[in-house]
Amino acid sequence: MAKITLDNLAHSYYPNPKGEDDFALKELNHDWTDGEAYALLGSSGCGKSTLLNIISGLLHPSQGRILFDGHDVTHATTANRNIAQVFQFPVVYDTMTVRDNLAFPLKNRGADPKYIAERVQQIGRMIGMEAELDNRARGLTADAKQKISLGRGMVREDVNALLFDEPLTVIDPHMKWELRTQLKSLHHEFGHTMIYVTHDQTEALTFADKVVVMYDGRVVQIGTPQELFERPEHTFVGYFIGSPGMNVIPAEVSGKMANVHGASLTLDRGYAALDGKVEIGVRPEFVSLTQGEGLPVNVRRVEDVGRHKIVRADLFGSEINIVASEDQVISPDMNRVTFDPKHVNVYVNDWIEEGEAA
Repeated sequence: MAKITLDNLAHSYYPNPKGEDDFALKELNHDWTDGEAYALLGSSGCGKSTLLNIISGLLHPSQGRILFDGHDVTHATTANRNIAQVFQFPVVYDTMTVRDNLAFPLKNRGADPKYIAERVQQIGRMIGMEAELDNRARGLTADAKQKISLGRGMVREDVNALLFDEPLTVIDPHMKWELRTQLKSLHHEFGHTMIYVTHDQTEALTFADKVVVMYDGRVVQIGTPQELFERPEHTFVGYFIGSPGMNVIPAEVSGKMANVHGASLTLDRGYAALDGKVEIGVRPEFVSLTQGEGLPVNVRRVEDVGRHKIVRADLFGSEINIVASEDQVISPDMNRVTFDPKHVNVYVNDWIEEGEAA
């Protein structure tokens, strides 16, 4: 296992980048703790696979360094970094049996045959393929081959890090849940440093100790699922995490008051004069639909999703989402909303503004 340090790291696919917009990965300076499980989360093209490939050694960064436990590995080969990587699409040896595919990384390093046999049996059981161990990989389904690829990535216990690049894309939904649970169990048992790339927030939040949210080539927040939900540091985090995502509303903020199209609401913290694009952000779970007080809204529809209701409404021409309890009656005269002041964040140019506690 290893602590991974990103030191002044950035990458451009252009030979002579002229500005920040030419960088697929903008400057990063982060320490990732030895033995923790991280998920790189973001939409397509945000730079997460680029970052993973730099960590693995498949891609050399345009600037900066990668360090494992303080040792510079920027120019080290993938093999010398002692990592295992599992890719989005399965890579298996079709002419080999499932058993030989799983054993290959251990045989390649001269491991003891008895240990190889025991470890392969254990991994075969973990990925649900114990009964197929002596079958050839040729002819297996795509999800079965990806399970082999996952197993081969997990078979070594001595790696510095396990890297997963959207490994469950071709796996059926039920097996996805099982494999995520098994990966989490493996992490708890052996304490590998794990980095898992995904665009699926459910995968990220259920797998990782810390989620690394990326947007436009930047890491915009690293935090636990609870931290990302309760206090998004960037409006993209609020939008991307949660279903529905955070409501982001243009506002004027002064002191402990926010003004939204002439209507005022009280904030939990005080703010000095703010320059730039000012918005407030509040999650649908902390918005209440009322009658008689609050900001005026026009309810467009109510969606009953079983556990709760999602109210879709217009607030001064912009969409706003409200989460209501399953048993709440939504009447026609409920045309106002109030926000829980403790859960209203203020953003300037998309980044959170701390403010001062009362």
